[in-house]
Amino acid sequence: MTTTDAPAATRREWIGLAVLAFPTLLLSIDMSVLYLALPSLTEQLHPTSTQQLWIMDSYGFMVAGFLVTMGTLGDRIGRRRLLLIGSAGFAAASVLAAYSTSAEMLIVARALMGITGATLMPSTLALISNMFRQPAQRGTAIAIWMSCFMGGMVVGPLTAGVMLQHFWWGSVFLLSIPMMVLLYAAAPALLPEYRDPDPGRLDLPSVLLSLAAILPVVYGLKEMARHGVTAGTVVPALAGVAVGVVFIRRQTRLTHPLIDVRLFAIRRFSVSLGINVVAGLLMAGMFFLTTLYLQLVLGLSPLGSGAWMVPVQLCMVAASLAAPRIARRVRPAYVMTAGLALTAVGYAVVGLTAITGSYDAGPLRVVIGFAIASVGIALPTALIIDLVVGSAPPEKAGSASSVSETSAELGIAFGVALLGSLSSAVYRSGLVLPDGLTSAQQAAARDSIGGAVETAQGLPAQVAADLMGSARDAFSTGLAIGAAIAVVAFAAAAVVTHRMLRDVEAYDEEVGAGVPAGPAEAPTPALAAAVSSPGE
Repeated sequence: MTTTDAPAATRREWIGLAVLAFPTLLLSIDMSVLYLALPSLTEQLHPTSTQQLWIMDSYGFMVAGFLVTMGTLGDRIGRRRLLLIGSAGFAAASVLAAYSTSAEMLIVARALMGITGATLMPSTLALISNMFRQPAQRGTAIAIWMSCFMGGMVVGPLTAGVMLQHFWWGSVFLLSIPMMVLLYAAAPALLPEYRDPDPGRLDLPSVLLSLAAILPVVYGLKEMARHGVTAGTVVPALAGVAVGVVFIRRQTRLTHPLIDVRLFAIRRFSVSLGINVVAGLLMAGMFFLTTLYLQLVLGLSPLGSGAWMVPVQLCMVAASLAAPRIARRVRPAYVMTAGLALTAVGYAVVGLTAITGSYDAGPLRVVIGFAIASVGIALPTALIIDLVVGSAPPEKAGSASSVSETSAELGIAFGVALLGSLSSAVYRSGLVLPDGLTSAQQAAARDSIGGAVETAQGLPAQVAADLMGSARDAFSTGLAIGAAIAVVAFAAAAVVTHRMLRDVEAYDEEVGAGVPAGPAEAPTPALAAAVSSPGE
């Protein structure tokens, strides 16, 4: 079917998009509320430091590990059905988390929330792909979907802060219940069901291999961000990569694989996916360093630094909504190239602000730079997701969505680990310790800028000032180097995007030309050529 023949979305589809906003908002809110609830739950559940880390990380581990499986499962049993099952499971796990009586119980609840949460994003994105067949409408729908996610990141901390002032820590996990009730009431009438008409059986060995590949990689990367590059962090990551190779080889031999690796032969799919990984890597790493800069170098509170980021999120929402409108007249590659170039400019501002040591100027300059970068990356992101999902045949939309989300998760984990480790190395090499510190104080200050801040609180005023001056300069140098890497990488991504994707027509041109809505809706010969013998 060409885009000329594809039916336009009706009022039902647009109202259905509003229904899909519920699980999207739910996930983004849940990602942010735990940080605010952690001090309160620590007082009541008394978790060890290791248990605190697992409370924070078990959710993300399970989401990353199960995205591929859940996306493919939705293709087989139906995307709406999986969405409703996953939403019910997420709500039940949220109640379990809210009323946890021990750290172990909360860790299990968070892991269950991660497994069920992995059903939501690929299901919603795949349903959007099926409901909105015309590229211009699909691009707008994906931009709205993304805006809901970004809006949740703004609304979540504010809502959680109010609830924590009036209720116990577990109340923040109950935010999902009213959303799930609305979803269950509206979904059957407004969301159509889609599934692969010839799905084949779910290959359980592939499911196990995907988990064995993704989970060790994510674990290793997260541990690198905390402890640096050690044997204990590198070995799990490399083991996961090795299993990943086995997983991919198995997919090429299956008639009904968990991931159709032949999709990677489509240039707009593979290039868009690669840009998605790079963008997630750099944005996550730089967000991590920037928030540390605001709090530990400039002295803002967590609430204060969060408040400075609210305008940034709102600018991202506006830019993501504008991108598909611009792409109706301008080719997506040009919009994406401009956005990536603007992101490089924003991080140049961040880097120059950090390296000049303008601490007295406050957070305005670095936030302006980060806002420019965020607006820049918001322009291509919705279009990238549209190209990835639109490249897959309709029956494989769930699998394509899960690949997109998994690549973003891995990029985020790798970005925090890479730029965090690099920043720590630069910090340690640049830190000059004043005289008068004990060996324990020296070790704490060298470990991180957070350790330096804590150490300085117990020192005489002049010694503390000398320590914090050196620590700020050392950390700012690390931030500047990270920003320089981001500038170079985003500039290179802009060049690659322009060269590799400039043949993609503007949305209105594509409709007028009558070319396929997604390059994989028709070109099964190209897919078949990518792997000459798919196997049995």
